[in-house]
Amino acid sequence: MLQIHVVPVTEYQQNCSIVYDDQTFDGIVLDPGGEAEKIASEVKRLSVDVKAIWLTHGHLDHAGGAEALKKLLDVQIIGPHKADKMLLDHIETVAAGYGMTGMQNAEPDRWLEEGETLAIGEHEFDVLHTPGHAPGHVIFVSQKNKLILMGDVLFQGSVGRTDLPGGDHQQLMDSIADKILPLGDEMKFVCGHSPPSTIGKEKATNPFLTSMR
Repeated sequence: MLQIHVVPVTEYQQNCSIVYDDQTFDGIVLDPGGEAEKIASEVKRLSVDVKAIWLTHGHLDHAGGAEALKKLLDVQIIGPHKADKMLLDHIETVAAGYGMTGMQNAEPDRWLEEGETLAIGEHEFDVLHTPGHAPGHVIFVSQKNKLILMGDVLFQGSVGRTDLPGGDHQQLMDSIADKILPLGDEMKFVCGHSPPSTIGKEKATNPFLTSMR
């Protein structure tokens, strides 16, 4: 089975996730927003063999530590969609504006497109392009595990903010309606800034979704 170990990073306490197979210990690091040495220490403690870094989108709290972690673990950065290049290219500038240090611009080794498939060992994940919070935001969907690595599209009780550069509220809600809700109520998800949840629970209780009826 897949295991998910969350490592809160940066002043925003973003949920960086170490996702790994509990038999082979092959894994990935999702959205290392900062504190690369802290993440690498947790990887070592868990004995995970990290194969890659996956990015859901280019905001600094999700990608600001990616280049440093890439060097520490000697792995590639995969994702997000190329529409987030502008965000990744300006992480250092944006971080300086917030008085944050230790952030680096990120250059993915591979951009992602909807319809591609990635894997953690034998666990396959479909890539869906879900813009709105960020133009190049993607999510990773494992049908086998009924699991979504969500990033900042949908949260427990909320949705991703759209007041940042490249954000578009209607586009976000369209991504949720067209890409995420059809995946099924039983799908659980891990997101960037709140506890995990399920699509079914959010359909029943999330005010942003109940208002869509």
